[in-house]
Amino acid sequence: MAVNLAAMGVRKAAIILIQLGREKAGEVLSHLSESEVEAISAEIAQLDVVDAAESSAVLTEFADMATAQAHISHGGLAFARTMLEQSLGLDRATEIMDRLQAAAVKMPFQFLHRADPRQVRTFIADEHPQVIALVLAHMTPDKASAVMAGLAPHLQAETAHRIAVMDRTTPEIIRAVEANLERKLSSVLQPSELSRVGGVDPLVNIINRSDRVTERQIVEGLESLDAELADEVRSRMFMFEDIVHLDDKSVQLVLRQVNEAELALALKGVSESVRTKITSNLSSRAAETLIEEVDLLGAVRLTQVEEAQQSVIRKIRQLEEQGQIVVHRSGSEEELVV
Repeated sequence: MAVNLAAMGVRKAAIILIQLGREKAGEVLSHLSESEVEAISAEIAQLDVVDAAESSAVLTEFADMATAQAHISHGGLAFARTMLEQSLGLDRATEIMDRLQAAAVKMPFQFLHRADPRQVRTFIADEHPQVIALVLAHMTPDKASAVMAGLAPHLQAETAHRIAVMDRTTPEIIRAVEANLERKLSSVLQPSELSRVGGVDPLVNIINRSDRVTERQIVEGLESLDAELADEVRSRMFMFEDIVHLDDKSVQLVLRQVNEAELALALKGVSESVRTKITSNLSSRAAETLIEEVDLLGAVRLTQVEEAQQSVIRKIRQLEEQGQIVVHRSGSEEELVV
């Protein structure tokens, strides 16, 4: 979607983002370059009234661009051009394709959006951690997490550290890595401009989408490489034990999203404070039933407990992203306005 938006021009992009709403617009902007974000934000600030006819025309144009991008992803440039010519005519198809290709030039590692994480991992596992970090920083958090999970523990730590401390990378380095990976994956590659990649936030997004074992290995590995960085990463992550920092209303909202069997497994072996936080937000009967369920489980594998806890954490993160709850992470000193 970011490529499509970049191809629309500043005013049209601003109109599209206004139509999307604040939450979705913010997500889209996160995939654009700083210069593009600044230009579009300035345009949004200056927009006063947009008539219905202009909004409709812009939305139609954006839909055509999205269709073209879908055809490109499915069958390549030639296929997309043919399909557009059949539906929109030669002139309109040419205009859309030219604008999409021009916008794609600004977006590095576009082919990674279509690549299977397992294939990517196979081809980069033997690369230097700096190269792996550069590639993962350009992938979506979900796919980057899938790649990271399959790496050796020591390589996870090295790569995580390099993602976090990475700031800007020169076009020459990006082009060299892109070209090498393109040859291995036989994918279409567009050149790029100077791109901002890496940082603690992308790393936390990757870790947050990892399984509990991978999460623990990465954080422990970071501790040995850079204790200060490891503390910062922990402060931005939400651990299962941090549920004690949620207010009661938020806990009750989370509990409505979790089934009893999963919750019982997640509570196996936790501290008394965590157990009390959960049970105090249930009815007396429900709390009693839950404790009985935990006791009846007997001995269970640690991995099963961690998987259940990770499932609860995912629900907490979803509610946070939706703005339904506020999460206080360990070490966070963010002030709240009440």
